[in-house]
Amino acid sequence: MSVREVKVCLLGVSGSGKTSLVGRFVHDTFSQNITTTLGASFMSKSLTVDNSTIKFQIWDTAGQERYRSLLPMYYRNAAAAIVVYDITNEASFTVLQDWISELHRLGPPNIVLAIAANKCDLEDKREISYEQGQSYASEVNAIFAETSALTAKNVEEIFIEITRKLPPDCLTSLPAGASLLRQSDIPPRQKSCCAGDKG
Repeated sequence: MSVREVKVCLLGVSGSGKTSLVGRFVHDTFSQNITTTLGASFMSKSLTVDNSTIKFQIWDTAGQERYRSLLPMYYRNAAAAIVVYDITNEASFTVLQDWISELHRLGPPNIVLAIAANKCDLEDKREISYEQGQSYASEVNAIFAETSALTAKNVEEIFIEITRKLPPDCLTSLPAGASLLRQSDIPPRQKSCCAGDKG
């Protein structure tokens, strides 16, 4: 059985829960004790959708401003990007719009964009409404879901929706066990996985 691989990059401010989302998707676990990502970390997981097996190569990037100049190294050649904001932090939603604009300008052509409105389990602390997030996602032609790494709500679903929007020419069939990950995709001194930002 062939495996189709896609590179996915996660972007968002520190503390928005990017690493927690990836941890929930890849390992189906959640931890309150996660440290800040330095540079980026890499994980992968295979998912079967509509009778096709997709292997996601997931780059979880650091959210601190000092790492901003490194981000093009991570979303280069990405088939999809998930931009994450925290529904309890209005500033994270503002920064998300900057990242979307950057991806439109500098990202790969036909990149599939998804917006994860994270921490939807914290309804009593909400600062960004569902309608605000959904409306903006429609404007920029992005997949939208309110997610919770804590409860797992919509975490796998957002990856499933990405799979269904991927153009066929970005999916390269490989023999089982092979990998598209190239040495050039791993920036210097960032080859080991680091812990992630709190979510």
